[in-house]
Amino acid sequence: MKPYFSLLLGILLTASTLNAQESDEQLRQKADKIAHKYILTDGHVDLPYRLKIKNFRLEREYLGIPISTKDGDFDYERAKKGGLSVPFMSIYIPSSYQETGGAKQLADSLITMVKGIAKAHPDKFAVVTTPQQADANFKKGIISFPMGMENGAPLLQLSDVAYFRQKGISYVTLTHAKDNHICDSSYDTTYTHKGLSAYGKDVIKEMNRVGIMVDVSHISDDSFYQAVELSTVPVIASHSSCRHFTPTFKRNMSDDMIKVMAKKGGVIQINFGSSFLDENYRNQVQVLQEKFGKMLKEKGLKYGDPATEEFLKQYQKENPVLFADVETVADHIDHVVKLTGNTQHVGIGSDYDGVGDSLPTGLKDVSQYPNLIYVLLKRGYSEDDIANIMYRNVWRVWKQTIANAKI
Repeated sequence: MKPYFSLLLGILLTASTLNAQESDEQLRQKADKIAHKYILTDGHVDLPYRLKIKNFRLEREYLGIPISTKDGDFDYERAKKGGLSVPFMSIYIPSSYQETGGAKQLADSLITMVKGIAKAHPDKFAVVTTPQQADANFKKGIISFPMGMENGAPLLQLSDVAYFRQKGISYVTLTHAKDNHICDSSYDTTYTHKGLSAYGKDVIKEMNRVGIMVDVSHISDDSFYQAVELSTVPVIASHSSCRHFTPTFKRNMSDDMIKVMAKKGGVIQINFGSSFLDENYRNQVQVLQEKFGKMLKEKGLKYGDPATEEFLKQYQKENPVLFADVETVADHIDHVVKLTGNTQHVGIGSDYDGVGDSLPTGLKDVSQYPNLIYVLLKRGYSEDDIANIMYRNVWRVWKQTIANAKI
């Protein structure tokens, strides 16, 4: 090639690269703008339980924890940066409380914590029980805290459903890691009720009556189909992903379940944990866990020992795993859209502060939602589509649930 033409080609290629960079930067700016232009709701953030296990107290010297911290995945400053305006605070009740008792007391204490944080920082946070309240706060620049109870274990009697609605609960995940008195769990293998219990059916009817959304994350397939059929309003899966990508993981939703839920108007909110997103990641982790278990046994150590903590940190450092990434999350959103034919049945349910060190590259904390919006824009989603995913779909179910209530 003659020097002249070689130089010309180089200039053209350089100009083309610069234009591509400018276009990419403009797309990122648009993504950030969209993240702040519309309400962004996340169906599941485990901040309350993270603070509980760190012995959070509402004295003045501790109140900075949810404002700015390097711990965990959520704080006010990072939420503002990422455009997160309505994170559902998870009132998480571990399955162990089903056997030892104290589930209702734990739920009350976590609710009190969330309300205490909002009361201490009224210019930053407010507890809400309706989408209209969240709309009003968004206009003021205040982050809203709706609350969802993860595990129906505290619903010891039917009157507890109305009790917790009055306390501010907007959805209830019917169970968690074990079968409970309401229904069977996707993680359990005992199939206690073969779906919903008789009491569980009454609980769903009561949830419909008082205006609490039915959350089908964590529940068994039989429980899911029965719950969707029984509920008089659409249901949500507050933090689940697509089983299509993780065929061995029953905690995620099958294609048929997603289509059945969508047909009744429901929404699946995609979980960001890498084990929810990628079968290869799950396989890597399983192999490493088995190896680590054998090494612990050889060393005479047990989980929970201080020495085990240090050994685990070193082991993880020496045996890194390849996390999922923001593109993988978008793949799950794409899959739901393909199955349902539109963008009206998918949302965001990150499980921030709940899935540990397994978050995808590009979505490591609440400051990074614009990265997902950027990928969706690159894939051809319109601003209207993205607004559906950000909040409109969940708002539709939430409003319908409240409108259907009989109190």
